[in-house]
Amino acid sequence: MNLPDCETLVLSLDGAVLRVTLNRPESRNSMTGAMISELDQVFECVAASACAIRVVILRGAGGHFCAGADLKEVMSQLRPPQADEPDPVAQISRRFGSLLRKAAALPAVVVAICDGAVLGGGFGLACVSDIALAHVAASFGLPETTRGLPPAQIAPFVVERIGLTQARKLCLTGARFDGAEALRLGLVHQTYADEAQLSQQIDVLLGQILSCAPHANAVTKAIVLNVGRQEMDEVLDDAAQKFAACVRGSEVPEGLGAFMQKRAPRWARQP
Repeated sequence: MNLPDCETLVLSLDGAVLRVTLNRPESRNSMTGAMISELDQVFECVAASACAIRVVILRGAGGHFCAGADLKEVMSQLRPPQADEPDPVAQISRRFGSLLRKAAALPAVVVAICDGAVLGGGFGLACVSDIALAHVAASFGLPETTRGLPPAQIAPFVVERIGLTQARKLCLTGARFDGAEALRLGLVHQTYADEAQLSQQIDVLLGQILSCAPHANAVTKAIVLNVGRQEMDEVLDDAAQKFAACVRGSEVPEGLGAFMQKRAPRWARQP
């Protein structure tokens, strides 16, 4: 599989598991337009892999996940738009929202490892992950309003992740909180105290995820994401069609056969 060449990301593909490391440690992995473009290309590759890439693990280099947007780059785009030209600042902002939607909809399971700064856009990436792990001392927050900005593309995903009531408080106060509070809020699923504990948690997660059929996981994720976005009858009608297609697919005979023969299915043997 041909992954894109990247300057702001480090990619490591091990079987069905792709590790994506945000690699701007000098700026706590703040996001530039180049990083957004490279993440977009990586997510396109994952989506086009026909479930060959089954897990994407997102992490930041240098002890921080992501401190949000590179505001110096944003401020450099402040020239007024020409007549009939889209506002370049609005375009940059909207590109990040599109990236978050793409990440959320990936057929692969997205795991976010949140340590150090998990702010702004980094907070958004955590919100669109399927599974998030946080260091107990990580620093989460939406500091945009303390700088005169709205968390424009991030706030909707925060609402989806933890609900309107908690999202309003976090967005409107800019408050910082640690991994333990992130767990209480439902933003993350587990916390860890050190690298050894994290490694154990990832090993368990990968074992669980890779025991699931790749296409069935992708279909299940699509069904779950439709809840709240479509009328429930539409969700159920669509889910019924997806179920029927899976019954007639290649994974069910293998999955049922493995169950009856008390063995692991073929996909669970993949690294």
